[in-house]
Amino acid sequence: MNGFEKRTYDKKQQILRSAFDLMNTEHGVKNMKLDILAKEANVGKTTLFKYFGSKEGIIHEVFKQYINQLIMEAEQIIQQQLSFEETLLALSKNKISFIEKIHHQFYLDLMAYMTTKKGSGISLLMQKYILESKNMMLDLFYRGKKEGKVDLKYSDEFLLVYFQAIVEGISNPSVYDRVAPYTEQWTEMLLKGLAPAK
Repeated sequence: MNGFEKRTYDKKQQILRSAFDLMNTEHGVKNMKLDILAKEANVGKTTLFKYFGSKEGIIHEVFKQYINQLIMEAEQIIQQQLSFEETLLALSKNKISFIEKIHHQFYLDLMAYMTTKKGSGISLLMQKYILESKNMMLDLFYRGKKEGKVDLKYSDEFLLVYFQAIVEGISNPSVYDRVAPYTEQWTEMLLKGLAPAK
């Protein structure tokens, strides 16, 4: 990366950090006004359009960066080669840790953004998240089956659908509000349900 590219990258990151700070409030996305963002990021308003094209482009990049960070940390947990149970618990705690760092309205805006249909299907950001999650979950299921913690009668396809249903259910704001304090119990119940019959 040459000097010009580095300055451009740094300026973009500065804008995204300021945008995140504006969006991570009780007012959420509605709080993200371009005039305020330009002032907070110490750039001209034209710079915002030059780098991101529109307000929607900035919002998309903030959410994308947040999701990419979540995926990256989840991949690091998977790569630690912990036991199936330890990995599942660490993944759950990691997700809760991410959620605790954001305002509730930011989470609701993110979920609404990710599940809004664009064109013929779900958003591209949600598609990327699902694909990354699918690959990690397949690795985790393989580990669980190998360790005897996941019953061999469950196909990978069933397990993926099962976890997708859980994730989509938890993404519902009325469910999320109630489930967040019970992460460890939820994980324990999940483990018992997947375990082979004794």
